[in-house]
Amino acid sequence: MDAPITVRMGGYGPPTTSFSRALKLIGETLEQRFGGRVRVKYVWNIMDFGYRAEEILWLVEDGMLTLGYQSSSYLTDRVAELGFVDLPFLFARRDDARAAIDGALGHFLARKIEERVNYRILGWFENGFRHISNRLHRVRAPADLKAMRIRVLPSEVQAKTFELLGAIPIRCDLTEAIAGIKAGTIDAQENPFANTVTYGVHKFHHFHTVTNHFYISRPIFLHRPTFDAWPTDLQQAMREAIGRAVAFQRALAIDEDREARAAILAEGCAITELTADEHAQFRAAVVPLLDEARETYGREMFALLHDK
Repeated sequence: MDAPITVRMGGYGPPTTSFSRALKLIGETLEQRFGGRVRVKYVWNIMDFGYRAEEILWLVEDGMLTLGYQSSSYLTDRVAELGFVDLPFLFARRDDARAAIDGALGHFLARKIEERVNYRILGWFENGFRHISNRLHRVRAPADLKAMRIRVLPSEVQAKTFELLGAIPIRCDLTEAIAGIKAGTIDAQENPFANTVTYGVHKFHHFHTVTNHFYISRPIFLHRPTFDAWPTDLQQAMREAIGRAVAFQRALAIDEDREARAAILAEGCAITELTADEHAQFRAAVVPLLDEARETYGREMFALLHDK
C-alpha cells in the first residue's frame, strides 16, 4: 500500500476564526473522500511557533506547508498588479467586491501571482472591509488623522493612502504591529472589526471609525510542485473543497463582523458611523491616488472590475 499523501495547512489565527474553520472544512472534505490515502495536519497560528505572520508566504513557497492564506497586500512588492486591489474605496458593496474577485479580476491576479511565485492560487478568502481604530481621539474626518502613526499592511498603495489622509503610515508585519499597539508607539491601525478583536486591539484602542476604506482578499495558495505532482482526482478534490470552504468562510465573516462589533462595544469602546458627507471627505482626499492609478494600471484593469 502506498504511503498516504500528507497535506499540511497553516494560517495565523486561532482555530476559532473563519479562516481556520474553513481550513478544517477543506481537511475534513478530503479525509471523507479519500480516507487513508491522505493525512491532513493543521498549524492554526504560525505566530504561536515564533514565526511572523508574513512568513507563511515562504513556508508555503518552500513546501514546508502545503497550503496557506495571506492578505494579498503582503505580495504587492513581488506582484505589482496586486496594488490595484489595495486602492482605497475601490468597492462600495461587499457583493461587488466578491463578484470582481471571483470573476475576471481575480483570475487575472491569480495568473500574475503564479507567474512570479511558486504557488497555485485556488481561491480567495474574504478579509473584508477595513476600518480605523486608534488610542487618541474620535476620527470623523481626515483632519483627525493628522500626524497619527498608523500601522498599514506592507503595501506602498496603502501607505500612500494614509499619507494623503494626513497620517504617518507605518508598514510592518502583524507581529510588530501588535507589539507597537500594546506599547503605545503605534497610535492607530486599520483592520476589519473581526481582526481587531481576534488580535485584542480593542483592549488598547478606545476609538473605532467605520470607514470601509479598503476591501482586502486573502488568496489561498498551495505549494505548486506538491499540488502539480498529486493524482488528478486529488487535485480536483482540493479545488472543489476550496470552493466549498470559500463560501463557508465568507458566510462566517458576516457573522464575525457582527460579533466583533458587539465585543468592541462590550469593551466600552466607541464606534463612530460616518455620515455620507463625512465619508465623502475621506474619498475626496485620496482622489490623487486614484488618478495616478489610472495611469499606472490602465483602463484594462479598471474594466476587469465589471467583467465576470
